[in-house]
Amino acid sequence: MKNFTKRDEEFICENCGSKVGKLGYTSRDHCPKCLCSKHVDKLPGDRSEDCHGILKPISVEINAKKGYVIIYKCDKCSEIRRNKAADDDDKDLLIQLTANH
Repeated sequence: MKNFTKRDEEFICENCGSKVGKLGYTSRDHCPKCLCSKHVDKLPGDRSEDCHGILKPISVEINAKKGYVIIYKCDKCSEIRRNKAADDDDKDLLIQLTANH
């Protein structure tokens, strides 16, 4: 992806408090347990977003090429974002969210 800055960092999820480790094969950008993310990027990995709200999953799309794609809504600014699910994401939660699509 053009304008992609790899940032595979450990963090503590601000939504559920889980310690989230590095993903290893690409940038980790959301919690695999609750699927929440933080609204910190304008472009993937750039950390230039001023909002810093919590991106909460509202639904999931199934894409033939990308697999599960999580649809987020920021709890602070209401912006909608999309991101590919990671291999270790909670599959039961992903499936539950497909019902919201």
